[in-house]
Amino acid sequence: METPDEIASFLAMTAENKKIILFDGVCNLCNSAVQFIIERDKKDVFRFVTLQSDFGKEICSYIGIDPKMTDSIILYEPGIAYYYKSQAAFKIASQLGSFYSLLAVFKVLPRKTCDSIYDYIAKNRYSWYGKKEHCMIPSPELKAKFI
Repeated sequence: METPDEIASFLAMTAENKKIILFDGVCNLCNSAVQFIIERDKKDVFRFVTLQSDFGKEICSYIGIDPKMTDSIILYEPGIAYYYKSQAAFKIASQLGSFYSLLAVFKVLPRKTCDSIYDYIAKNRYSWYGKKEHCMIPSPELKAKFI
């Protein structure tokens, strides 16, 4: 895919009415977060793409984010908006329902404060949680959740 129209068309076909979470596929914390979200995504809202994949890079380019310069999850709602850092985390949590949607209460804090906490965790995630050599490969049962 080379043009924005091709990317948009592909997303429309493969992730119709889904929100796309782009994540660091080699980060153990990120992979654990993805598993956590999948288990709680009862309404089948999300699809997942690693930032390291060709398609992840294309989406980042399409929305104007340099994947080499981000150490954040990105929540992309095709044709609507994208969010990263703490704002992505809050938006994702709000879609999981029950207790997790209450985490959105932290949005009352200044964005800079929330993003600073997010950045601190992101900066230390490899040393605290480790890193894989390769992106995770989803099981056959979960393969449909990944683009």
